Amino acid sequence: MMFEKYDAYKDSGVETLGKIPNDWDVLRFRDICDFGKGLNITKENLEEVGIPCVNYGEVHSKYGFEVNPEIHQLKCVSENYLKSSPKSLLRYGDFVFADTSEDIDGSGNFTYLNSHRITFAGYHTVIVRPKDKINVRFLAYVFDSRSFRNQIRKAVKGVKVYSITKAILKNTNVWLPNSDKQLEIASFLDQKTTEIDQAIAIKEQQIALLNERKQIVIQKAVTQGLDPNVPMKDSGVEWIGQIPEHWEIIKVKNLFKLIIEPAPKNNDLELLSVYTDIGVKPRKELEERGNKASTTDGYWKVKKGDIIVNKLLAWMGAIGLSNYDGVTSPAYDILRATKPLNPYIYHLLFRSPTCSAELKKHSRGIMDMRLRLYFDKFGDVLVPYAPIAEQNEIIKYIEVEEQKINAGIELINQQIEKLKEYKTTLINDAVTGKIKVA
Repeated sequence: MMFEKYDAYKDSGVETLGKIPNDWDVLRFRDICDFGKGLNITKENLEEVGIPCVNYGEVHSKYGFEVNPEIHQLKCVSENYLKSSPKSLLRYGDFVFADTSEDIDGSGNFTYLNSHRITFAGYHTVIVRPKDKINVRFLAYVFDSRSFRNQIRKAVKGVKVYSITKAILKNTNVWLPNSDKQLEIASFLDQKTTEIDQAIAIKEQQIALLNERKQIVIQKAVTQGLDPNVPMKDSGVEWIGQIPEHWEIIKVKNLFKLIIEPAPKNNDLELLSVYTDIGVKPRKELEERGNKASTTDGYWKVKKGDIIVNKLLAWMGAIGLSNYDGVTSPAYDILRATKPLNPYIYHLLFRSPTCSAELKKHSRGIMDMRLRLYFDKFGDVLVPYAPIAEQNEIIKYIEVEEQKINAGIELINQQIEKLKEYKTTLINDAVTGKIKVA
């Protein structure tokens, strides 16, 4: 899409901003806004009912850009704070900046209250209240622009946690056209960003459907095989359904044995963890630190081909095949095959949604997040068992199908990233006057 330019430009005097239209003003943030602080509370002070409260967690991960407690779900605080901390109350159009960030990109994250409902700013937040005659919607897009955020990113200091102070915010610059132009730009961006967000949502739904298709392919292959003409029989197990007539139904404990092999007393072995989304990985691949256990006392030794089970989260998919020799926490169970099999078949089976639901039934505990799957129960779970040659054929088939589906997902993800980048560029160009949106 091609846009016109403004008639004349001038140097803004702001490094991250560059040139702006001649009739726009550059102002200090401190001169157009008043500043306050959120409630001095912790998570323990939050309740299910009371006065809605916007904390830095909502700013960073849930309701960035704008928040409306009539639509968005917020934790609450007691009405007692109305008397004790009235300065932390928000008005319509007030901005809430997170005062800390775990990464540089999150420095400058904010939301603004798009509601007249009584709402508090909570912990780790800075309140910014624009003065009269400023279109808060336009200002929100300014705060969301690269040109503004880069001012904050250059000013913050930190290693693991970056602090965004009132002083940093006050020392930034803000630019404003006249009020009519502010409204015009905000309305334009509302329309265009909505269209982009809708396009992204459609593509995310396409990814969800492809992932669903992947699960169907896996589930069918590992429980029914590849030959649609083979005679079938009832497995007698509800979550499995029919299986090929020549397959067996067998208990997990007759396929795998529980291994308790203490790790050597050194730190030369890879420390492994099992994750619900990606299975078994060396911790060093996912964390800056912790790739080696400081001590392996009490740890279990793992061999390549073992199945690792997170007893606490197995029913959520935290179970999988280890492609590594290493060590792992005694909180995990190590299962090793006792019959000829391709363990990747059972990696896929145990992580499937239908099997996860079955494992939940065999887990013990009084609430979901305390359920544990012990081997005495896991061992009694019935699973299909195909001849080893057929297992290998199934794995080859699944790998090919997964590659096709994953390629489609990757292509859509690339399209989503391009849409997000276009949105970021469009916002920045519109609010800095690089393009004329009339």
